[in-house]
Amino acid sequence: MQQPQLFDTPGPKRIVNVASVPKRSPFRYPGGKTWLVPEIREWLLSLPARPKTLVEPFAGGGIVGLTAAFEQMADHVILVELDPDVASVWQTMLSDDGKWLADQIARFNLTWENVELILATPPTTVKERAFKTMLRNRISHGGILAPGSGMLKNGENGRGIASRWYPETLSNRIVDIYHRRDRLSILVEDGIQVIRQHATNSETVFFIDPPYTAAGKRAGRRLYTFFELDHDALFASCQAIQGDFLMTYDNAHEVRLMAESHGFDVEAIPMKNTHHAEMSELLIGRDLTWARSAICATLQT
Repeated sequence: MQQPQLFDTPGPKRIVNVASVPKRSPFRYPGGKTWLVPEIREWLLSLPARPKTLVEPFAGGGIVGLTAAFEQMADHVILVELDPDVASVWQTMLSDDGKWLADQIARFNLTWENVELILATPPTTVKERAFKTMLRNRISHGGILAPGSGMLKNGENGRGIASRWYPETLSNRIVDIYHRRDRLSILVEDGIQVIRQHATNSETVFFIDPPYTAAGKRAGRRLYTFFELDHDALFASCQAIQGDFLMTYDNAHEVRLMAESHGFDVEAIPMKNTHHAEMSELLIGRDLTWARSAICATLQT
């Protein structure tokens, strides 16, 4: 049975202050879910037992998987990323080359000349591709890696391309991930296929944050290189999951209908976009009673 939507009617909303959430990913990732971390914790703690495996089929910046791994809320985390550029960073951080990547970032002299040289040179190894991807990610508008994305010019306080380049911070984050590589795996595969492969394991849970291209939305097409997605196939694959899952989507009427047609529970949750405008996204799962309880408790404090 679908519950009344808490935020469909006017009322107070409390939006998570992302400054209070530990920053663990080295990526600036469009559509990142740092703001959702408190709800992720509530979801995982609501489960009858700690999951053996958490799978993030559309990893991107991977903040949910990192939170689960760092806070030991799952025995193991599998990150899945189809974009070979983004995946190369995860492959490098979770390999013996993790410290190399951290050192390269810490030592890099960020000038236009050096940036242009790196971007113009085709990488010959996975770790070189990882460094080039991290560089592009940190100097591009909004961290967008899709073709056509532009580089920062003025940036914060007139610092231009250096305004999002914090070498010591990035290096430390990468080293922290490297030291926890035994808890994390990366697969360069199709997310839906990986869901199907692990769906029958009742001790596996899934956090699913696909590109927002359903209901004619264009954001995912602009933000991601691999934005094509069969949304009907994704929802159908979730029906086969024997464990639990939590999915996020754009708050659109068509998405609600698709979720309800598959028998899933839906709840809207407030957030702020990159322009600090208040809006909401959808949580989708089998039973979101825990989410309504958590949101009500937050609003009462």
